Amino acid sequence: MSARPLLIGAVAIVAFAMGTIVARGWQGRSSEAPDHATEFVPPHALPTIALVDQDGKPLDAAFFTRGWTLVFFGFTRCPDVCPTTLATLAQTRATLTDLPTGQQPRVLLVSVDPEHDQASLLADYVRHFDPSFHAATGDPAAVTTVAAGFGVPYAKVAPSADAYTVDHGAGIFFVAPDGIAAYSSAPHDAAVLARDYRRVLTRHGTKR
Repeated sequence: MSARPLLIGAVAIVAFAMGTIVARGWQGRSSEAPDHATEFVPPHALPTIALVDQDGKPLDAAFFTRGWTLVFFGFTRCPDVCPTTLATLAQTRATLTDLPTGQQPRVLLVSVDPEHDQASLLADYVRHFDPSFHAATGDPAAVTTVAAGFGVPYAKVAPSADAYTVDHGAGIFFVAPDGIAAYSSAPHDAAVLARDYRRVLTRHGTKR
């Protein structure tokens, strides 16, 4: 047997080994855990959802089966945390436009002040940050059910007939079509949120 076939065989083996190493390296990088967000494996089940959206149309659990959604609980009269978070979510979404359309996240604000935040008011509010943003409200019992299902605390502070505020959790939930896939606590940074979203999206796909 000549040395040439042996050499070719050795080169092939080395090439295969190098290819395997590189592939494993890329797989490792693509499935890195998120930096800040906490993953839920398997995803947490969604609670009963019976809300209305910013256009006054019913919004239920089927809304979430149509793609990924970043969910935040807040209210339109929030003086600081809510507008800051929604601005951050707009920046986050803008950095994810290179993803396939079906993987780009929607953003949904669920109001924790349903007595005041009517659908039309929510529409103007969220679209100020991004025309694609969604919002939801409902009767107080329905909002309480959804917030409790996501584990979000909220409560009126110094309520009166015309003046009050609402304390509420400020985390952001990464909701996949099959449930709540991750949670990111405040404070939020658009670059970190976007990076974590990509990682959760990739890791979620590899585990299904």
